[in-house]
Amino acid sequence: MSASHHPADAHDLIRVRGARANNLRNISLDIPKRRLTVFTGVSGSGKSSLVFGTIAAESQRMINETYSSFVQGFMPQLARPDVDSLQGLTTAIIVDQERMGANVRSTVGTVTDANAYLRTLFSKLAQPHVGGPGAYSFNVPSVSAAGALTVQKGAKTIAEKTTFSRVGGMCPRCEGMGQVTDLDLTELYDDDKSLQEGPFLVPGYSAGGWYEKLFASSGFFPADKPIRSFTTRQLHDFLYKEPTKVKLDGANMTYEGLIPKIQKSMLSKDRDSMQPHIRAFVDRAVTFIVCPDCEGTRLAEHARSSRIDGVSIAEATALQITDLAAWVSTLQAQHGSESVAPLLTNLSALLDAFVKIGLGYLSLDRPSGTLSGGESQRTRMIRHLGSALTDVTYVFDEPTIGLHPHDISTMDSLLVDLRDKGNTVLVVEHKPEAIAIADHVIDLGPRAGAEGGVVQYEGDLAGLRASGTLTGTHLDRKVSLKEEIRTRSGVLEIRGADQHNLRSVDVDIPLGVLTVITGVAGSGKSSLVHGSLPKGAGVVVVDQTAIRGSRRSNPATYTGLLEPIRKAFAKANGVKPALFSNNSEGACPVCKGAGVIYTELGFMETVATPCEECEGRRFRTDVLEYRFGGKDISEVLALSVAQARELFSGPETKVPAAAKLLGHLDEVGLGYLTIGQPLTTLSGGERQRLKLATHMGDKGGIYVLDEPTTGLHLADVDQLLTLLDRLVDSGKSVIVIEHHQAVMAHADHLIDLGPGAGQEGGRIVFEGSPAALVADASTLTGKHLKQYVGA
Repeated sequence: MSASHHPADAHDLIRVRGARANNLRNISLDIPKRRLTVFTGVSGSGKSSLVFGTIAAESQRMINETYSSFVQGFMPQLARPDVDSLQGLTTAIIVDQERMGANVRSTVGTVTDANAYLRTLFSKLAQPHVGGPGAYSFNVPSVSAAGALTVQKGAKTIAEKTTFSRVGGMCPRCEGMGQVTDLDLTELYDDDKSLQEGPFLVPGYSAGGWYEKLFASSGFFPADKPIRSFTTRQLHDFLYKEPTKVKLDGANMTYEGLIPKIQKSMLSKDRDSMQPHIRAFVDRAVTFIVCPDCEGTRLAEHARSSRIDGVSIAEATALQITDLAAWVSTLQAQHGSESVAPLLTNLSALLDAFVKIGLGYLSLDRPSGTLSGGESQRTRMIRHLGSALTDVTYVFDEPTIGLHPHDISTMDSLLVDLRDKGNTVLVVEHKPEAIAIADHVIDLGPRAGAEGGVVQYEGDLAGLRASGTLTGTHLDRKVSLKEEIRTRSGVLEIRGADQHNLRSVDVDIPLGVLTVITGVAGSGKSSLVHGSLPKGAGVVVVDQTAIRGSRRSNPATYTGLLEPIRKAFAKANGVKPALFSNNSEGACPVCKGAGVIYTELGFMETVATPCEECEGRRFRTDVLEYRFGGKDISEVLALSVAQARELFSGPETKVPAAAKLLGHLDEVGLGYLTIGQPLTTLSGGERQRLKLATHMGDKGGIYVLDEPTTGLHLADVDQLLTLLDRLVDSGKSVIVIEHHQAVMAHADHLIDLGPGAGQEGGRIVFEGSPAALVADASTLTGKHLKQYVGA
């Protein structure tokens, strides 16, 4: 057999047969390997179900099965996707939009290898020398210990004195957080009350509760006198006492002062991961101030005073990455020793990757929880850019999210580079600029939800344009500039805004109109809107952060829609509403209302099987006999938003409260969502639109939307623009942070930040109408908008 026809070279396709995950309708298709394939279609058409839920999921599951049973026991357990067969799979690396964990100790430097390289570099070159890499880490505390070590020597047991010490870089005062907390005692307790009267104002410390009993029975202070009458010693014990054993109802318990107890149970957690009522309490009771000892650098004195050419590690991580890369280049010219040269080469390559991917405006000390979805995704990409791996399947979820049109070409070239190294690149995408670089396009539709899940088109870009599908017809469609702009009804004043890279910005945001904030990624848009809007202005912020909820949560529970539905069922059948909640009395006793039974099989994967008792319907059999409008509660929860709206607007089945909420969901473009669908299955864009729907009835007059076109198909953007118009026409002021030119062209007022990112941004470079921006065309946004509208 000739070398040119080797059997191994015949496997050049990923073959999918009979895919049925979520709404996919038994689809079969072939995806070329070592090519760039873009998956298109409206939001909810089944793109993610095919790419992530089927191809990537099966690849990861099969790789996990190659590990030993012991290792598998510590790994996430993945079920086999609903597909007849998958052939030609390669290792899948997923780069999605999930925001990075908002751990308070996590920074851009710690989530990449940059901090590790820097710490090692300082441990080798910095003067004075203070220790190994750990001495420069704000996550490593300095510890020392002394004691006796018992050593067995023959028949003798000898006690030898020993000491141990480790030098860490953590600031002892703020414990590496960079901030210290100050508590407002008036928000913790009412000092006019005694402990017997329930003085606590802290969530969970209810009158007659466990905590109150523990304090009252501790014996360190009188339980029957007001707290304000305590002596200095008693107040100290009440607020600050170290953990001490006490007897409570005959049991040994640990008593601890109120403040350390609250710090451990509440303040040590990240604010974003707190439950809403705890977060509200923390916001009231706690003021966060920059640590006075380390000045917010998180580092101990020895780590801050050890320097390379006059630069400390705190100063190096605070530099903009473009400046840090330049500093490392000067070090490379000065230090050519074998111990340091490879380290500097690797660090330089990593920082160059940041700049190349468009994140040169960040600094390594930026907390990872403050990164946007697009920034998080690009930060994850960095580790793959210089990878020596080839013949890998890279799976990207809308990699152009958060990117200005100016930056999209950079992202496109990175995707092409990955492909040219011999990898298969699969991209879920809506932007025409990103679809344009595809070797192969797969269009799903025709619509969303139950009306989607069918392959509409497979082939090249020219064929897509001529295909007549929704994507094909909208690919080259442009929105024209707004001819008549609305008149403002007032202004929202921002004065001296200087958060992050903003340079004492003064700007008046007009009210009663549609205002769009534009500028390249990192120019200061989010800092201006989220960080500088006046407090108490009645602003409703709708962003893309994850909706917190368990796998039992769904659109009906999140929006409050289930409440009027349950009441309607209860009234129609003469029973109580609790029966129609799968988290309460009506839950199937076998699966506890989950609809599935999770079977833990030790070291093997956890298997989810539909509950045999309720057949996956989540309710007791007797509850399912009650009907409303001819349907039981499980059938109602299986309806799409549009179907449910029709049901609850009918003459005999009218439920105004439910119809109103469903109307809001329909208006924001979620008519295809099933009202009982788990929230965990929603995309970032769907989550944002779900939040917007819940706020549409709010009294607040100012709405702030953060990139609402995320995850929206070109055809859906028209519906979004109609919705924004409706909000403004109803008397609301709408402020939108956006990169999509169709939204810019539709604005009444544009505020453009720039001219660049990071230190090169933070200034207002244009204010005015879209037509004026196009006529001016001096900013990056202006040039791209002019090109878009064809002016």
